[in-house]
Amino acid sequence: MIEIDFLVDLAIKAGRAILDVYRTDFSVNRKEDLSPLTLADMQSHRIILDGLNSRYPHIPVVSEEGRPVPYDVRRNWTRFWLVDPLDGTREFVKRNGEFTVNIALVEGTSPVLGLIYIPVAERLFFGDCREGCWEISGGQRRALRVREPSAEHRLRVVKSRSHPSRGLDTLLKLLPDYEVVKRGSALKFCALAAGEADFYPRTGPTSEWDTAAGQAVVTAAGGVVVDFEGSPFPYNKPIIENGPFLAASSYDWLKRTGLLDRARSLIKGKLHSG
Repeated sequence: MIEIDFLVDLAIKAGRAILDVYRTDFSVNRKEDLSPLTLADMQSHRIILDGLNSRYPHIPVVSEEGRPVPYDVRRNWTRFWLVDPLDGTREFVKRNGEFTVNIALVEGTSPVLGLIYIPVAERLFFGDCREGCWEISGGQRRALRVREPSAEHRLRVVKSRSHPSRGLDTLLKLLPDYEVVKRGSALKFCALAAGEADFYPRTGPTSEWDTAAGQAVVTAAGGVVVDFEGSPFPYNKPIIENGPFLAASSYDWLKRTGLLDRARSLIKGKLHSG
């Protein structure tokens, strides 16, 4: 049985270690793909890895900062932890506070639990796809539910603060007047789950650890995260790259607006990117 309180405490512990580095004059290294890597990434990784291995020794862990696990090994897993120890390292380096700790439990090929902790704000989002979604902040816990866009409210589209999405303007031409809400890291999923945004499209590629916790949180809050063909991302693929996606309150809304059809055309190269 998965202990939610344990996961919450583990994420907060990792978040405190991240903040300890955040308050120093830290150095920034570069991975092979030139993405940034800091001591905070590695400190959080070690805390989460040690905690999960100690409490759940029979559930394997895949972490962005861990050693790659060959697909020949992973393909036989029935469930595993999928972790991004510090999602939004670019935001961490910019010191804007918009970075998170992401922990997800994947069963089969779907994330069923997702936990996103925002260390600077001390806000935690937890989604259980069987039970619901909650935010824990200031010692209070409240249930979350996505908001269905309506004509009475101006549509809010959440965009990445540091990752411009090629072709996004072409996709958004279908929408009426809307306002842009910018968020870093997995805060974009949190905004959707909390009803602070209505639509989160991503036309650029992502990796499984970028989306697993967020997909679980949004799904548990009643929303959907689907690829440009309209299907939820499968996890534990031979290659961890996901590709683009649409996150919204419902599949029906994506269909009614024509966004799903436009997305399918965009991914097939029938539309000019903008």
